[in-house]
This record gives sequence, structure tokens and C-alpha cells, in this order.
Amino acid sequence: MPHQPYSYRRKELTEPDWHRIPGWRQVTPQQWRDPQWQRVHCVRNVRQLKAVYGDLLSEGFYRDLERDQAERATMSLLLPPYVLSMMVPDAVPTTEAMYADPVRHHMLPVFSDRDAEWPSHPYASRDSLHEAEMWAAEGLTHRYPTKVLAELVSTCPQYCGHCTRMDLVGNSTPQVSKLKFSAKQPDRYEEMLDYLRRTPTVRDVVVSGGDVANVPWPRLNSFVSALLELDHIRDIRLASKALMDLPQHWLSDEARRTVGGLAETARKREVSLAVHTHVNTAQQVTRLNADAARRLFELGVHDVRNQGVLMRKVNDAPHKLLDLCFALLDGAGIMPYYFYLCDMIPNAEHWRVSLGQAQELQQAIMGYLPGFATPRLVCDVPFVGKRWVHQVDHYDREHGISYWTKNFFTSIERDDPYALAKTHEYYDPIQTLKPEGQEWWRQHGWPPEESVDAATLSVGITQGETE
Repeated sequence: MPHQPYSYRRKELTEPDWHRIPGWRQVTPQQWRDPQWQRVHCVRNVRQLKAVYGDLLSEGFYRDLERDQAERATMSLLLPPYVLSMMVPDAVPTTEAMYADPVRHHMLPVFSDRDAEWPSHPYASRDSLHEAEMWAAEGLTHRYPTKVLAELVSTCPQYCGHCTRMDLVGNSTPQVSKLKFSAKQPDRYEEMLDYLRRTPTVRDVVVSGGDVANVPWPRLNSFVSALLELDHIRDIRLASKALMDLPQHWLSDEARRTVGGLAETARKREVSLAVHTHVNTAQQVTRLNADAARRLFELGVHDVRNQGVLMRKVNDAPHKLLDLCFALLDGAGIMPYYFYLCDMIPNAEHWRVSLGQAQELQQAIMGYLPGFATPRLVCDVPFVGKRWVHQVDHYDREHGISYWTKNFFTSIERDDPYALAKTHEYYDPIQTLKPEGQEWWRQHGWPPEESVDAATLSVGITQGETE
């Protein structure tokens, strides 16, 4: 009998040993489990990374990182020790191993990672999903008929280079001057809640940012408690990549008190309170991550789901996706939910996969996982929303252009009677096309040296005070 394309074997989760890294050899287990210690000792620049790794990494690697921070990075460097411990988790890191590591590849990008000819797609943009254009209140995106996104903060415990909200989230970089919320935080929160009180057609609120792990516990408790008072709100989702990158935060006493109280109120009011996280590789699922996820279940959270991003050299093969899904499901009880095509933001072309490859990946993973735990691979099409990769209306593979239609009005289309008849485009990375397709873009697209400048144009968010 021929071998299956993928063979399942349950794998026990492990915990990376931070002592293998020179800068943390004296760190105690108590310090490592302390969320405040993790935050204080985040790596924020090349000098601090050198202090952690020392001579394990070559000067060439540090120069590669330094050049990326100066010339390509859309997100500033901010990595908790726990994230760095996941890189080359089974050995003392070497330069070669770090270059090849999938966690390093998407969390610590270097200049040589980026595509030389097309670092940005000609149609890349800072706010590629036009979320700010759909703000019903500052930071409250009303994009879908029954769902809203509430951006409570513009910061995270860690910054991802592929962040879809790179126009607003994090500190400015030499490439991108970040935009800021103009209203004071309490006023913004109240404006969001006032809109939701006046809009009974909304039943689902994603509480995000940034990352809710950067919202002080009393403020998060106050905001979510206010949502729970609205009878028409039936689903509340807390979005936190920090569940996996800073699990210590979600294992704290403050988390236990706040989440436990909110979950109890949600249960009494028959509201589904869930947590959504963001994991892209199986080696990011550790025993401590599993402890944090299972603690949420013990506290009464209805579900914990993962929304990953499809990325080249990270999870762009069927076995990589399946390994991740089984690690989440078996090890941590986390539901594999979505894998998105990486959004068309500046300097992300080395990460993005084509729609055609995503379709092949979706086909390849079918039948291995339970149906309820088989993730949907989706394309988040500007002005259209999430669509399964096979829902494309027309796909021009030679030029890498897919065409999509929609079935609802966004908040900025209510006065456009023809909105549902329009077709919207999404674009494959040019370097994934055949030579004739790449040549077409060289003739018809913006020159590569202009694409980054065009991609970093402001999308109209008000510059103002920081939070």
C-alpha cells in the first residue's frame, strides 16, 4: 500500500530551554514566568539582540538586521524573550540555523529576506483593507453587516513585520511615520460604545488593537463589561497574539480575576466570549502556551481559536500546516480557524504566497483533520472581506490578478446602489509569476523603486496624540 502524503503522529509539546542562549543563562524560572520581566527584557534594537546572543550570531547577521531596520522594516523591533526562545528551539542557535528558522523568518526579518526587485507590490498600501475608511467611531471599523472591530490600543507586546495594521500599530520606522489616534482613550472607548448602543444590527465585536494584552486589565474589564450590557451583542472575541508570544500575561493572577469575571457574566447572559490568537508554525506551540490556553477554558472562555497567516518559508507546505494544526488542536485545545493570505502591505512580498498556491494548500490538507477543525484558507479582499480561496470569480494566473464579488454593503457603500455589482481585484506576488507575467508587470506596473513610496502614502487617519 502506498504511503499517505502526510502521516499523523501525536507529538508531545516541549518547552524551549532559555539557558542555551548566553544572555539568559542566569535567568531563573521565576523570572521567566513573570510577564513584567518578559516585557522589561524585550529586544528593541540590534545592540540588545547582540547582548542576548553574543558571538553565536555573526556580525553579518547583525548587519543584515540593522540594514532591514533602516531601509525596509514597516514595524519597529520589539520581541519578548519568550518569542526569541522559540527560534531554533532544540539547539544552541547558529547563524545558519537562525536564517533558516521559520519563527525568525516572520518575527525577525532581515534585509536579505526581502525580495530584491519587488519588495512591495505596486498596489500595496498602508491600510490595505481600508479599515480606517470604515471607522464608525475612531478605531471602530464597521466593515461587515453584523460585525465590528474595536481597536482599543495601537501597541502590542511584540511587533510582527507582516502586521496588516502597520500604518497605525507600533512605533515609527525610517520607512513609515505611524499615524496616531486623535482622541483621548476614554473618549474613544465611549464613542465606540455609544455607536454600538445605537446600532442593534451589530451582534459580534472583535476587541483588538494592537493587542488586548496591552490594555490594562481594569480598562479591558470595563470595556468588555459594557459590551456585555448590550442585549444585541452575542459574540465577543478578544484578539491576542500574546497568548502564544507572552503566555505569562494570560497566566497571571490579574488575568484569572478579569477573564474569570467576564466569562461568568458572559455565561449568565448567554454571550459567547472567545479568544483569538495568531500562530504560524508548530514550534510556536509550547507547553506554556498550552497552559495559558487551557487556563482560559478553565476560567469559562467559550473557545480559543487561531488565525494564522500563510507565509513563504514559514508554513507554505501541507505538512507544515498540518503539523501546526495538530499541535494546536492536540496540544493546546486551540481551534485552527483561519489562515489568511498575507495582506498587501508595503515590503511584504517575500512573505506572500499566490492565490493558486493557497488553493493547492487548502486541497492538500482536506481529510486529515476533523471537519470542524479544518482551517479555512481565506483571502481578505479589499472592500470585499474574507473569501475562501476557491470562491474567486475569475483568476488570471498569467498576470496574477484575481477578481472577486461580494454580497453585502460595507459602511461606506450604503449610498452606492451598484456596490454589489462591482468586481474587486487582488494581486499575487509578482515574483511567483511565470517569466512572461513578471515581464508584463515590469512594463505595466510602477517601477520597483517607486512602489515603496507609493505604498506608504497616508490613508487619511488623523495624526494626533498618542494613547
